[in-house]
Amino acid sequence: MSNNELSNLGQAARQASFALMSLRRPQKDALLTSIIDGIGAAQEEILAANGQDLADARDAGLDDAMLDRLLLTPQRLEAICSDIQTVIGLADPVGEDIDSKLLDNGMRLSRRRIPLGVVGVIYEARPNVTIDIAVLALKTGNAAILRGGKETRRSNLALVAVIHRALAEHNLPQAAIGLIDNPDRALVAQLLKLDRYVDMIIPRGGAGLHQLCKEQATIPVITGGIGICHLYVDVSADLDKALAVIENAKVQRPTVCNALDTLLVHADVAGTLLPALQARLAPQGVKLLGCARTAALIEAAPAEEGDYDREWLSLTLGIKVVDDVEQAIDHIRAHSSDHSESILTADMAVAHYFAACINSAAVYINASTRFTDGSQFGLGAEVAVSTQKLHARGPMGLEALTTYKWLGVGDYTVRQ
Repeated sequence: MSNNELSNLGQAARQASFALMSLRRPQKDALLTSIIDGIGAAQEEILAANGQDLADARDAGLDDAMLDRLLLTPQRLEAICSDIQTVIGLADPVGEDIDSKLLDNGMRLSRRRIPLGVVGVIYEARPNVTIDIAVLALKTGNAAILRGGKETRRSNLALVAVIHRALAEHNLPQAAIGLIDNPDRALVAQLLKLDRYVDMIIPRGGAGLHQLCKEQATIPVITGGIGICHLYVDVSADLDKALAVIENAKVQRPTVCNALDTLLVHADVAGTLLPALQARLAPQGVKLLGCARTAALIEAAPAEEGDYDREWLSLTLGIKVVDDVEQAIDHIRAHSSDHSESILTADMAVAHYFAACINSAAVYINASTRFTDGSQFGLGAEVAVSTQKLHARGPMGLEALTTYKWLGVGDYTVRQ
């Protein structure tokens, strides 16, 4: 794909967005239903393409975390379709009046939700993201340009073919969901400067991709999706219940951004909790590393410089023993990516103090960090998990893909 071809893709997406912006909810929901039907009909084709991607990825030496992100199964396709069905059941935010007031001059003034226009999303080995983005974009009347990782090229082509067939079935332009299938990294830099046609860029990948987008984009960028997630066990926590929450946060799916990376433990309960935790996690292959106080209580590798700043994406858990909630908060502020943090405690005063002092996108009291997810939040799916503070934070669902315009309704009203 040349620079001119990418520009043509952007122009076609912009034109397609004009066709989408006037769709009503029944039309959008019918389109999404066709995508569900299409995934079912093309399941063998999709899984075969994914199998080829997986074989190439193994030959290329990709680690287990990346292979897990890349994998599609009948069960995962079923879960994707379930998420689409949830999106169908959600209210369409487009056209909704956020607020309304009557001015002294008799004009009725309101803020009305409208689509953003064209969204560019750059992501890595997550073929499910292809469907998530497309579905949320179409539900909100947006076009999208997708650039998945080279590892998922065949999978993405198969999934986008399903989407294109659904669009054609409903007499809508296929350019509404565009795919950059060329792995040339130069195209990413060109996409970041396609501000004539693209309204927002969402990177979903490692820190390097996010930095590249922030430095080179001439389009607004939503950053996020990098999780250095913490859980603090307070002195008053129920330690038996805490073990189950820690295990869930770390082990259930360690390769995702909301998995637990660092466990902070109050010194007064560390001697009881940590040996029990090691006994529970060791059979599951979890590697523990920690501070000197941790190593004095259990077998744990010493935490090295930078370890507390790492998103592990594996069965590795960092541990630090702290004296109180203040030390826990200070550690989180120094090392967090502002994704998800949690506190386990029976003291609600401490819980609410922790929640007030931690400014991550999601903060939990007595719950696993694994809930930071569009599906779990009832959003059906997510475009990304934003860790920045402007426009959107946390899992980005339908409303995050809208902006608003001021609408004034008068009676041939003139300004005095």
